[in-house]
Amino acid sequence: MNYQIALLKGDGIGPEIVESAVSVLETIGQKYGHSFAFTDYLIGGAAIDRTGQPLPQETVDGCLRSDSVLLGAVGGPKWDSRPAELRPEKALLGIRAALGLYTNLRPAKIYPALRDASPLRPEITGKGVDLLIVRELTGGIYFGERGCREGKFGEEAFDTECYSVYEIERIGRAAFAAAKKRRGRVTSIDKANVLETSRLWRRTMHRLAAEYPDIAYSDLLVDNAAMQLVRDPAQFDVIVTSNMFGDILSDEASQITGSIGMLPSASLGDGTRGMYEPIHGSAPDIAGQNRANPIATVLSAAMLLRYSLGLSAEADAIEAAVGSVLDAGYRTADLLGQMPGEPLSCTEMTAKLLSKL
Repeated sequence: MNYQIALLKGDGIGPEIVESAVSVLETIGQKYGHSFAFTDYLIGGAAIDRTGQPLPQETVDGCLRSDSVLLGAVGGPKWDSRPAELRPEKALLGIRAALGLYTNLRPAKIYPALRDASPLRPEITGKGVDLLIVRELTGGIYFGERGCREGKFGEEAFDTECYSVYEIERIGRAAFAAAKKRRGRVTSIDKANVLETSRLWRRTMHRLAAEYPDIAYSDLLVDNAAMQLVRDPAQFDVIVTSNMFGDILSDEASQITGSIGMLPSASLGDGTRGMYEPIHGSAPDIAGQNRANPIATVLSAAMLLRYSLGLSAEADAIEAAVGSVLDAGYRTADLLGQMPGEPLSCTEMTAKLLSKL
């Protein structure tokens, strides 16, 4: 099979880590008899510098023509002073909306070899941590009305949170479907004691849960959820939540695993085309220094194979290679911690992964 993959390398370490993932996919293609055609498109700050816009129409059109999309990272201090509509981060919201990607899957797993890298105590990580955050991606406060106005105390700013029953139902169904393939537990996270949107969210999820009697369902307030994630993360299987809460909690979950450089993500809609990216940022402080950890992007490529292309064996091979490399003691700088030895560069870690494949 020949697959068309759009590459959105973006800014900072984005080009480096995407190139690592491309090398892994090319090796998978050779091993399993697939052909991948990669096409680069501009996004984020790189697009601003070239076109004046963070998301050129050519990029949107190219992604729509592709079987799937692999994204690096966007943003950096160079563009922080620009108006909101012309900042690199605006491109992420735009491309998700253009591709109809409303479900974000963010797995958080502690590899046995990295238990010592977690900030949590061994008796907590020893229980095993393997959870999936299902985040609503195209609604909520990030897409609501916003602006500035004169208020009671002078100038004030506002952002509006809005969710429909339809939006809640479709992300809820995605969470229940994921739980059926995992350990059969869904925890819905909201702020129903304060927010009207969360009260609607909870009512809708309760009604939806009745359709899935084989799935154990529970609710949790977001502040309690933040506490429970560090107190006993092993209690969670699938977490489903709103756009902003999911954004925050998934970063918390990433630190439980030992490094944000380990976590991939998938953004999906109603079709097979998805967008896959590491959840870390562009890390401009190490950009161009060959120090980035490519594993989150490589694992994102594995999710691309599994969810968009239906190549589960190939995805399993990549995930097994990552586990083998970590078991062998190889680490990039973000994973080394107090361990002795020199950290591997981005290209050296990629080479180890290719060797395992």
